[in-house]
Amino acid sequence: MQLMRKATVRLGLLAIALAAAACGTPTPTSPRTPTPTAASTAASTAASTQKATASLSSPTATASPSVGSDTVWLCRPGMANNPCSGNLDTTVLEADGSTHVESAHAATDPPIDCFYVYPTVSHQPGPNADLTVDPEERAVATAQAARFSQVCRVFAPMYPQLTLAEIAKPNGITATSALTAYLGVNSAFRDYLAHYNGGRGIVFIGHSQGASMLIALLKYEVDSDPATRKLLVSALLLGGNVTVPVGAKVGGDFENIPACGSTGQTGCVVAYSSFDRTPPADAYFGRVGTGLNPFGAIGSAASGPMQIMCVNPAAPGGGTSALAPYFPTQGLSTLLGASAPSVSASTPFIAVPGEYSAHCVSSGGATWLQIDRTTGSADHRPTVSTVSGPKWGLHTVDVNIALGNLVDLVRSESIAYSG
Repeated sequence: MQLMRKATVRLGLLAIALAAAACGTPTPTSPRTPTPTAASTAASTAASTQKATASLSSPTATASPSVGSDTVWLCRPGMANNPCSGNLDTTVLEADGSTHVESAHAATDPPIDCFYVYPTVSHQPGPNADLTVDPEERAVATAQAARFSQVCRVFAPMYPQLTLAEIAKPNGITATSALTAYLGVNSAFRDYLAHYNGGRGIVFIGHSQGASMLIALLKYEVDSDPATRKLLVSALLLGGNVTVPVGAKVGGDFENIPACGSTGQTGCVVAYSSFDRTPPADAYFGRVGTGLNPFGAIGSAASGPMQIMCVNPAAPGGGTSALAPYFPTQGLSTLLGASAPSVSASTPFIAVPGEYSAHCVSSGGATWLQIDRTTGSADHRPTVSTVSGPKWGLHTVDVNIALGNLVDLVRSESIAYSG
C-alpha cells in the first residue's frame, strides 16, 4: 500500500510537471485493434491515463496506478518467440578482409536482470501506439537487447510509445501523449517488480525515446527511493540527453545516481549521444534543451549551468578506447544508411573489431561521444554515417556502435554488484 501511495504521488507530480511544460493541444489516439492479450493491457493503461490526464488540468488530481500481471511482454524469460533470446552467432569481419564466426550464448542462470525500453519505431497512426507486437519492435529488440542475454535475464515491455507520426508533428509532442507512453512503462515496471524481480539487481537499458522514458522512471521511482535504488546495478541511457551540472557527475536529472566512473562501479548511469563531428547548434542531442525528450522541461535536481552527460562505454574512467560494434545482419541499411554495403553472412550479427574508437568531448556548449574511424582506406568494412542529417549525428547506431563494450560493462558490473 505504501508503494502504491508513493507511485500515485510521483505520477501526480509528473503529470503536473508535464502540464506546465505542455505547449500543444492533446490529440486523441487512433490505435489499431490490439490482440486479445494486448487489449486487456491497453484498457488498463487507458484507465490509468484517464485519471492521469485529469492531473493535467487539475493539480489536485493524481494518477492512481495499479499493479497487475497483464503487461504485454515483448521479451520475457521463457516466453515463446522471444526476440531477446536465440542465436547470437556473429560473423566477424576483420580489416584485412578475412572472416570467422564467433559463437555466443544466453546465460543459463544470470544473477541480474535487464529492463529494456525500445526506441521510437512505431509506424502506427495516431500519437500513441497500441500494444500489438509489430515487426519493428521485434527487430529492434533483437538488434539492441538480445546480446545482453549473455549477462542478464532480459525483460522488455510493450508500451504505448509516441509514434513516429506524433514526434514528426509540427506542433510537437503533447503532454497527454507523453504521459500515456510513460504510464505504460511505469505500469510494466511495477508489474516486473511485483511478479518477477525477487530482489535481483537491475540494469535499465533504453535508447532514444526508451531512454527518455527511463530517465523519468528512474527519477520518480528509483532515485528518490533508497530501497529500489539498492536494486540498481546500472542504467544505460543512450541517446536520451541525461543532464548534469557542468563539470559534475551527479545532479541535474538525478540527485543520487551518478555517472559511472569505472567498470566496477554500480548504482550509476552510462549515458552518451554519438557523433562523428561537433554537433551543430540545432542538434537534437548533445546539447541541453535541444533534444526530443518529452520530459526535458521538467525541473532537474540542480540549478545553474547544465551539460549533457557523457560516459564512454569502452572507458568509463575517461580517455580513448577501441569500440566493439555489433550490428544485425538483417536491416543493416537502417542503421548504416542507404549506402550500407551488402554483407554476405549467415549469422544474425556481424562485428567489425578495431574499426572505431571513442572518447567524450565537451566543446562549444555541447557534450558528446566522438566516434572516429581508426583504419585507413584499405579497410572496406561497413562504415557508419549520419542517416537523418547532422542534427541527429550517429543516433541510429548509439547502441550498436558500442554493443560489445556495453555487454562487457554489464558483465563487470554484475560481478561487482552486491545488492
